[in-house]
Amino acid sequence: MIYPSVSTQKTSATVIPKFHKPPPKLSLSNSMSILCFHRHKPNILNESAKPGTRFRDPITVNPTQFYFKKSVEQKGYEERRGTSSVNSRQVLLLCGFGYWMQGFRCFPWLALNFHMAHYLNMHPSTLQLVQHAGNLPMVAKPLYGLLSDAFYIGGARRIPYVSIGVLLQVLSWGPLALIPVAGESLPTLMACVLLGNLGASITEVAKDALVAEYGKKHKVNGLQSYAFMALAAGGILGNLIGGYYLLKAPSRTMFIVFAILLSLQFGISLTTREESPGLPQPLNGCLARKSLSGIIRKQFSDLITAVSEKSISRPLAWIVASIAVVPILSGSIFCYQMRCLHIDASSIGMSRVISQLVLLSTTVLYNRYWKKVPMRKLIGAVQILYASSLLLDLVLVKQINLRFGIPNQAFALCFSGLAETLAQFRLLPFSVLLASLCPRGCEGSLTSFVASALCLSAMISGFLGVGLASLMGITSSDYSSLPMGILVQFLAALIPLGWIHCIPMAEAVAEKEKKRSMSKRTRRNRRVGRMVFGSVYAYRRERESETQS
Repeated sequence: MIYPSVSTQKTSATVIPKFHKPPPKLSLSNSMSILCFHRHKPNILNESAKPGTRFRDPITVNPTQFYFKKSVEQKGYEERRGTSSVNSRQVLLLCGFGYWMQGFRCFPWLALNFHMAHYLNMHPSTLQLVQHAGNLPMVAKPLYGLLSDAFYIGGARRIPYVSIGVLLQVLSWGPLALIPVAGESLPTLMACVLLGNLGASITEVAKDALVAEYGKKHKVNGLQSYAFMALAAGGILGNLIGGYYLLKAPSRTMFIVFAILLSLQFGISLTTREESPGLPQPLNGCLARKSLSGIIRKQFSDLITAVSEKSISRPLAWIVASIAVVPILSGSIFCYQMRCLHIDASSIGMSRVISQLVLLSTTVLYNRYWKKVPMRKLIGAVQILYASSLLLDLVLVKQINLRFGIPNQAFALCFSGLAETLAQFRLLPFSVLLASLCPRGCEGSLTSFVASALCLSAMISGFLGVGLASLMGITSSDYSSLPMGILVQFLAALIPLGWIHCIPMAEAVAEKEKKRSMSKRTRRNRRVGRMVFGSVYAYRRERESETQS
């Protein structure tokens, strides 16, 4: 601080204060003087100085130099901001198109399900086993997350894994489209399914980690809801086109179309740079000095520490258990609708379109309004609706809809995919919650662990459904026990309501904890003072203890 040297002697004293000779006056067009005063007298500029008073050593600043420096810094900032904006749009395009492709996977899978049920004439239990056993690569998602967190490829650790996963999917769906033998035998078909799901799992892990990092870096909460919107949009278009495409073209044509879209996604990933969103980059030579086992051990330790937190482990345990305890009879119901009720592919495809539209609508409503609803109440209501929607299959099997004059195709078109929609929407609040609680540097490991746990619970649910169908004697020629199996599903879906207290009431736990961790003294010391003279602004940051002098 520079204080003015002003005489404080009495007027009757004989001592004459000595002042330095004032500097020559400068033109206001070339320079101006900036005088710093103590902040306890903010209105000192408005007070008139005493006559005969001289200020000692004033600070002279050339305005042209000041504004030139400011303009240079502002120009550099604007250039960096413009480059970051362009690159961020590239990454958002990659993630948005990636989630859209993830939802569009229903397009080739719809063709594959009809191919296995109609052309290969598979047993319902065998069909359901292929559907769920093909998800085995999804269980290894934590390994992919650890690799993407620890190992950089070409200075990046997310987008290269996206490219690898997309390439594996091209290599899986391409043979199914171009080699007829690959889709006729069960071993080769299963190998292609496993390879495709391996690539999809790697891509999903990298995308989820990239979105989580981007949201934490730029302090944007709830990006997962937009990812759900893109996923639902892809599902809408995939089911809409797939249902009619099966009536006009063979399944292999649909595999070719999907492989072409995957090639486009691969090209986008190759032209996108990961440093664009300002994500943390590795230090030069830092990773080279670390051993393979050391990196894996550290990431695994960080993952265990993150999962051990009650704020993460309790809601994660609830959602995993709520999926695993319900025995899913999707294969039996699919075969029943196609073989007994003679519902064509277009109706089943349109039913998936309506369910994806419902998912998109509920995601938009959640992003705008339902975030304010306590999470425990929201999940409890969704779980009850999910259990009730399982009974809609019972209405179709018992032909209750015909008593009200509703045809089977119309009822299946409107309600057959509602349970699956509610099951997908139920994951959205947990995804947003866990992404906000994810520690820095552990995004890939934690998101992949969550995805793996959800996939494992879905596989357990599918295997329980196969066991339940075998126990009740549900076969391709006898569906008499199917209503009892649907009732078992309904009762099992109500069981998770017994431990719903594991879900927190509010969702913004991380933000509240962050605010509590900042003490009053820390917040007081972060206050910024402002000093104005003419058109020149100067900012300073100081502790309150320094001003009490």
